[in-house]
Amino acid sequence: MLDLDLDFSRFATRRQMLQWLAALGATVAAAPAYGVGIEPNLAPHVVDYDVQPAGWPETFNLSIAVIADLHACEPWMDQERIARIVTRTNAIGADLIVLLGDYVASHRFITGQLEPAEWAEPLKDLRAPLGVHAVLGNNDWWQDTTVQRTGKGPPAAKGALEAVGIPVYENEAVRITKNGRAFWLAGLGDQLAYQKTRKPPRSHRDGADDLPGTLALVTDDAPVILMAHEPDIIMRVPERVALTLSGHTHGGQVRLFGWSPVVPSDYGNRFAYGHICEPRDIVVSGGLGCSIMPLRLGMPPEIVLVRVGSSSAAVPAV
Repeated sequence: MLDLDLDFSRFATRRQMLQWLAALGATVAAAPAYGVGIEPNLAPHVVDYDVQPAGWPETFNLSIAVIADLHACEPWMDQERIARIVTRTNAIGADLIVLLGDYVASHRFITGQLEPAEWAEPLKDLRAPLGVHAVLGNNDWWQDTTVQRTGKGPPAAKGALEAVGIPVYENEAVRITKNGRAFWLAGLGDQLAYQKTRKPPRSHRDGADDLPGTLALVTDDAPVILMAHEPDIIMRVPERVALTLSGHTHGGQVRLFGWSPVVPSDYGNRFAYGHICEPRDIVVSGGLGCSIMPLRLGMPPEIVLVRVGSSSAAVPAV
């Protein structure tokens, strides 16, 4: 039998040990309160990544500001807060801005819903030289009762964004030029669009995504950037795509020491957050709002700045 005889006096007095344990207990008790009352409401910080994906010319510098997972609602993400996020995003001065879906709230801990026109209105002030571009997320589909009842889209979120001048990509691609150099920006339909459909008529598939059809629209050898709300698609993304940008996971919403206990992905923490380089380059945003419940712990709200190309650091983080 193992007999442990530890002399804690070498490390601390009994009183110091009790004080330390009391402090630890207070910290553990305070964590949920912080995670609900403080961290979800923090002003977003800018997280930046310098990436040089395979298939992207080293001398072609491009900067992309990423907004993901607003989950608009009162009191957590009202019009005023969205307007502040817009101002901060514009201040980054990126070449283009992408919106990666989930504009609609998906939890019950709210004091009021925002109609699509209400949360879209402040987004009309987003500005970037190469434009503002968007895809939809699963909650934009799931929370649209008409779409889920009929089994066909598009959801109201698409019309709200287009009404304020923001194009929404549903398995579409556009060729964009910067300083005489071209790249393709492709946007995938949501991969979980009809997951909550319960009654017929039902779509013939759970998702509204068509990756082969989207990439078939790319007609030359210019590099491709793909917007896809859920990151799991990266397992099917071919080498033709230089970089994929995703949201959806919120970084797990609770993330400690680089690990999250719950991640809405078939691959767990593998594609939960950050810049992942295998099997392809993908950047997964931690997002801005909350899903399931208004809790963030170790995963504060963020705007992402992606600098693509070797000299792209010329765009400062804010």
